[in-house]
Amino acid sequence: MDPLTLTILVAACASAACWLLSLFTRDTSWVDRAWSIVPVVYVWIFAVEALASGIDATRLVIMALLATAWGARLTFNFARKGGYTGTEDYRWAILRGRMRPWQFQVFNLLFIIGFQMTLLVLITLPAHVALQHPAPFTAWDAVFTVLFLALLIGETIADQQQWNFHRRKAAGEASGFLTAGLFRYSRHPNFFFEQAQWWVFYAIGATAAVASGIGILGGALNWTIIGPLLLTALFIGSTIFTESISASRYPEYTEYRRTTSMLVPLPPRAARQRERRSAG
Repeated sequence: MDPLTLTILVAACASAACWLLSLFTRDTSWVDRAWSIVPVVYVWIFAVEALASGIDATRLVIMALLATAWGARLTFNFARKGGYTGTEDYRWAILRGRMRPWQFQVFNLLFIIGFQMTLLVLITLPAHVALQHPAPFTAWDAVFTVLFLALLIGETIADQQQWNFHRRKAAGEASGFLTAGLFRYSRHPNFFFEQAQWWVFYAIGATAAVASGIGILGGALNWTIIGPLLLTALFIGSTIFTESISASRYPEYTEYRRTTSMLVPLPPRAARQRERRSAG
């Protein structure tokens, strides 16, 4: 079976399973539980096809290993927060309370299941481009591989800082929200690193197309860019919604938003203003 067709078939089965489980359990976090797993499966489908067909599979095997490292980190972080023990994402409970039952079920089917599971296919399709253009591994591939790993390390650090803070908070040793470490420079550094990894993944697929002789259009800029674009749009929308909840709980969150970048790590705005005044 064609690997793209197989990927779509696996995604359809996973989507149906998530939808049925959400109905039977009244828990809409099944996509969250699949989030770190199904993309790894999809990328390995393309990598195995490259290995089986006898082409130079170096790039695709590295892409599959990077996706596996990404999935392992995210699965571990999700598991230690209780994600696989029946704990539903608090945001879905809030949205369920704001909608009528039938409205939430439509939202569940079309967005939570349909859109997100489709997105998880789209972000992996640079591997499809790499399979279609089996050019030799290049220096640019090496650069993007190292960058992906650096972003993965950054996200691991951010998640650990957040985990440590919530452990202290649960023990009564901290309160409010985290503003130290990487969170001094970004309100959501883990979100930034997460999105950036899939932009780099796209770049590796685009490198294969360019190395095969395709130029800017169709090569560096190809149709699979829709994956990271939609992922970024999803994260921005989710972040705005999450921050509206935080602002309602913590009045001081408004000041944190004013002084700290939402996603891209940057010096706090007050520090930047002092630096500009000193330079002037």
